[in-house]
Amino acid sequence: MKIKLATSCFIISTLLAPIAAYAEDRDADRMHPMTYVKDSAITAKIKAKLAGEKMASLAHVSVDTDSKGEVFLSGNVRTQADADKAIVIAQNTEGVTSVTSKLTIKKDD
Repeated sequence: MKIKLATSCFIISTLLAPIAAYAEDRDADRMHPMTYVKDSAITAKIKAKLAGEKMASLAHVSVDTDSKGEVFLSGNVRTQADADKAIVIAQNTEGVTSVTSKLTIKKDD
């Protein structure tokens, strides 16, 4: 019984190893811990400002920041004004060098 269990675990781990390797974070600019902390701080500032606007549409905006201070916005907003507001908030955040928006306008949630 123990041999069957050990064999099963070995086979499962062998089959899952390539998946685990593929799922590894391959973002080279985040290999240094301080870079990741800086990116996270910028992202957190932007998300806090978006939440402070208390517009339900802005809750669906995803924010990602790379090591150079470039911010990427994605998600759905209700109006073009909401999209513009999110972009302006990101641009006016300390540490941001540029903003790329992939926000889509979607009237229905």
